[in-house]
Amino acid sequence: MTVTGIITAIVIGAIIGVLGRLVVPGKQNIPIWLTIVIGIVAALIGTFLANALGVGDTRGIDWIEIVIQIALAAVGVALVAGLYGRRGVR
Repeated sequence: MTVTGIITAIVIGAIIGVLGRLVVPGKQNIPIWLTIVIGIVAALIGTFLANALGVGDTRGIDWIEIVIQIALAAVGVALVAGLYGRRGVR
């Protein structure tokens, strides 16, 4: 993987993470770096799932792949926000 590929993964992950965070209702008390990590993981898993379903490489923009990635990011943000929010200050 090249430096350009890593930077691209971070940028795409940030976008997917933020879009996933926007889909989840309410306020999520998680840091932005965690949102980016969730987005990167969701983008990777979403691409794998889209390719497994045969919709990963279509003509034009791969809308189904993007929807899968955002849905995975939303689930990830909801899960992590629930776990992260339960950490109490003692």
